[in-house]
Amino acid sequence: MIQRAGKAYPVAAVCRAVGVARSSYYAWKARRARPHPKRQVALREVCAIHAQYDQTCGSRRMSQELRRRGHNAGRHRARNLMREAGVQVRVARTHQYPKGGATATLAPNLLERAFDVGVPNRVWAGDVTYVWTQEGWLYLAVVMDLFSRRVVGWACSASPDTNLVIRALQLALDARRPASGLMFHSDQGCQYTSHVFRYFLSQNGITQSMSRRGNCWDNAVVERFFRSLKTERIRLRPYRSYLEAKTDVTDYILMFYNQQRLHSAAGNMPPAEYEITMQKKWKAEKVSRIT
Repeated sequence: MIQRAGKAYPVAAVCRAVGVARSSYYAWKARRARPHPKRQVALREVCAIHAQYDQTCGSRRMSQELRRRGHNAGRHRARNLMREAGVQVRVARTHQYPKGGATATLAPNLLERAFDVGVPNRVWAGDVTYVWTQEGWLYLAVVMDLFSRRVVGWACSASPDTNLVIRALQLALDARRPASGLMFHSDQGCQYTSHVFRYFLSQNGITQSMSRRGNCWDNAVVERFFRSLKTERIRLRPYRSYLEAKTDVTDYILMFYNQQRLHSAAGNMPPAEYEITMQKKWKAEKVSRIT
């Protein structure tokens, strides 16, 4: 009340009218202007997280990161802290990649948006996107394990051909060595409908699944990864060469996305940590059943 009335009347006069010492009013005002120590810590954390995510962390992920660091922060509080800290999020635009022709050989949509997979190396999903460099377009193919949302294979090339997606899948096969029964899901891109790629799948005992034509939601998990990659890394760093872009994309996948970035489908843990956590859990359950 004193603060509002002080805009029209002298503060001393208002304090006398309400029976409050002027020194008490100014002490109260100073306390209000000075954030609580815990809030100051939270604000510093917000700035650190904002920098870690290259100015791309929204309020939902900010609240997850704050809770992970010991703060009681829902999305509303995270949004208020971000506003108070003066941090702003950069927003990405979307892109569309050309699909295969109407006469392409298609596989059925066996996945049917069942993105929550209970075990690793059971369902992988892939897609292709592009990155602009001063040398021209660089194309990126990725393979993701839907169990943990971990990117297990990727490849870059100046040509968006079938060899690109085969290289990405071969890297994943070499790294993970999945048992039989693996399914690979993708959109209807011409690389995935080609005879060469379909033959590669059959030779490795992999069942093929494809999204319906023109339906990005059928492969939403990989589309979401590309959005994160472009928002959190590519948009912020113009690349002078193919090599520079390839090196930075690899760093994002290996060092940030797989190892640090929280994922709601992975228990709000990074994909690599989620895999380790679940392996330990299964091992403990197996031991308890034996004993």
